[in-house]
Amino acid sequence: MAGPEVSLSYGIQLPVQSQSTLYAEPWEAAAGADDLVEIARAADRAGFAYLAACDHVGVPRRLASAMSTVWYDPVATLAFLAGVTRRARLLSHVAVVGLRHPLLTAKSYATLDHLSGGRLVLGVGAGHVREEFEALGTDFDRRGAVLDESIDALRAALGSEEFPEHHGKYYDFAGLGQRPRPTQERVPVWVGGSSPAAVRRAALRGDGWLPQGDPRERLPGQIEKLLRLRAEAGVEAPFTVGAITEPLYVGRPGWEVGRRTLSGAPAALAESLRAYRAMGVHQIQVRFRSRGRTELLDQIAAFAADVAPDL
Repeated sequence: MAGPEVSLSYGIQLPVQSQSTLYAEPWEAAAGADDLVEIARAADRAGFAYLAACDHVGVPRRLASAMSTVWYDPVATLAFLAGVTRRARLLSHVAVVGLRHPLLTAKSYATLDHLSGGRLVLGVGAGHVREEFEALGTDFDRRGAVLDESIDALRAALGSEEFPEHHGKYYDFAGLGQRPRPTQERVPVWVGGSSPAAVRRAALRGDGWLPQGDPRERLPGQIEKLLRLRAEAGVEAPFTVGAITEPLYVGRPGWEVGRRTLSGAPAALAESLRAYRAMGVHQIQVRFRSRGRTELLDQIAAFAADVAPDL
């Protein structure tokens, strides 16, 4: 469980592969596979704990101007990057697993874990785009209950049994063999979301929590609730508490990086980020402001060399 003094690791949600206007930089619109490879390799060398990719099957016209329609498939993207990296874990942040049958999800992610040598972290979430669910014939209004059962079904389907078995309200399967099995004995499942239902789901069903949009002042209360729910349920297994930091820029920027961005000397950034550790956070997800791939690579290197050692 989390405590006041925990080791703070750091991971990165990759640019390019998802381009919501909430966070994408202008240069990403013309970027592609070569950029992803160089950024993933740089983060891998720099000691980042994971590389993350998002999941949307399709974005409706009503949301396209804000979300964009650029959302790479997470399994294809992470499998591609597994072949050019060696150490960093591969995180789906988050897979909307209710859009797909658990056996289909398990086949894809078990193969990814096998091919990457056991580097998968399966991040899951309920989803929020009704049209995606309707187009794929899945129930948007029951997505929370479906996600709860999907996690249970995926525990079975990503376990050690060649012929996994699950019998539930929404999914029922047995007698269907799936190989290759995951390399890991237990694939970590991190649950995304900050609603009361998502926090409860993470506490009781997950191996970790991926908050969504919580400012740092809200995190202590959320973490206290997580730990209380786990204690009340008698859950004692290890648990990873995550946080998404403010945008970062290492050094003094010579351009407008936005008022929410943390920038300045490495020691000052490290001091600010250590506040997450004091809350009981185990891993932070960072995103750097940049005007191009070269600047982003420089930021990754500077963070690893000058900020990370003081976390």
